[in-house]
Amino acid sequence: MKARMAYVALLVLAVGGTGIGVTQLPYVNAASVAQPAAVQTLPNFAAIVEANKHAVVNITASTAQKPAAQQELPEGLEGSPFGEFFRRFQIPQPNVPRQGMGSGFIVEPDGIVLTNAHVVEGAEEVRVRLTDRREFKGKVLGADKATDIAVVKIDAKGLPTARLGDPSKVQVGEWVVAIGSPFGFENTVTAGIVSATSRSLPDGTYVPFIQTDAAVNPGNSGGPLFNLQGEVIGINSQIYSRTGGYQGLAFAIPVDVAANVKAQLVQHGKVERGRVGVSIQEVSQSLAQSFGLDRPRGALVAQVEDGGPAAKAGLKPGDVLLSVNGRPIERSAEVPPLVAAVKPGSKATFEVWRDGSKRKLDVTVGELKGEQLASAPRGQGGGAETGKLGLAVRPSDEGLVVENATGAAARAGIRAGDVVTAVNGKPVKNVNELRTAADKAKGVLALLVRRGEASLFVPIEMG
Repeated sequence: MKARMAYVALLVLAVGGTGIGVTQLPYVNAASVAQPAAVQTLPNFAAIVEANKHAVVNITASTAQKPAAQQELPEGLEGSPFGEFFRRFQIPQPNVPRQGMGSGFIVEPDGIVLTNAHVVEGAEEVRVRLTDRREFKGKVLGADKATDIAVVKIDAKGLPTARLGDPSKVQVGEWVVAIGSPFGFENTVTAGIVSATSRSLPDGTYVPFIQTDAAVNPGNSGGPLFNLQGEVIGINSQIYSRTGGYQGLAFAIPVDVAANVKAQLVQHGKVERGRVGVSIQEVSQSLAQSFGLDRPRGALVAQVEDGGPAAKAGLKPGDVLLSVNGRPIERSAEVPPLVAAVKPGSKATFEVWRDGSKRKLDVTVGELKGEQLASAPRGQGGGAETGKLGLAVRPSDEGLVVENATGAAARAGIRAGDVVTAVNGKPVKNVNELRTAADKAKGVLALLVRRGEASLFVPIEMG
């Protein structure tokens, strides 16, 4: 049966001076009329807040403030009646406790609370206040400065808890909700999106931070960051600000990092971290080209500790770490938290790029004891011989010592005193080996340079 076409007659009322006339417009095909676009609405966070607000707590940390020392006598009053008068009538400073405030959330119904280490650092007394206005004295079971995680215990049972989510599934752009006590305003709710993941901060070597633009201010520290499923994916820890307040850049500790730290603090009272004994650096476009990688990725091994776990497993300077235990490495900052999470004494599988191909190495991970697991040396360095590279070098027991740098080498940041130990991952011991490598290089030459105690690869543009 042939479908009938629907038509719409549009009427316009024309107001005249003597009466009202009716004008009929031409027929219009209804199918040609633009349909309104689907309206997208913002998510309603009320259900998430209602389900989780009672698991969020306010934390007050008190530290005794020492009384101020008495002022010294003005010159000339020592031993005089006026000196005694001055001492007697100085007003003593009261010993007033200093209080700091933060947030936290309950993860076990018998009173286990997670918060930031900096919230309870140095506190002589910790008070935990629930949403029903009950208040408990908290005991700090342990704190880990490296990850800024602390575990607090309160004497209570049957408490509401927050569900923990999986930060590895977090996507940039998804909605998140923060609950905390900014400036002491308890149970304040703010919302935003995930701005970035796996952010590395100068003081966060072992934490791949979640960046968000949800409003976070002083007092939010230690509070939870929820996804739309009502699961905690992070602990609000830091903000980037030039004013001390919110400026759109907040950073949360992934909750899986916090859960691992919490388990170790509760069981052992300390946190064990793995180490492999390498120094790493970022892989730039020039370095990727020089090592034959398809694009900049991974972490370039610049230095291997003698006799360390990495050296025993066969890792070498010039290897590019592509994955750790199957987790792909895009940036060098991702390596320290992955290695630190491995239990000391167990094995970790490293996929490395060496001599234009992939290979796997099993490393028996050591234990980190205060020193850094892996650091990215800052600055530039280099070395080579005069001529094509613009370097003057002399042989030594350690390698080729740079006496002067000009041209391409100088532009790369190489300077006198640097020691060249390898070219494109292969050791060099004399000028001829360096010259041969430079002649064969196409586009970019990567020099392994030692400057002081640090080693790093420096790409030199040969064009």
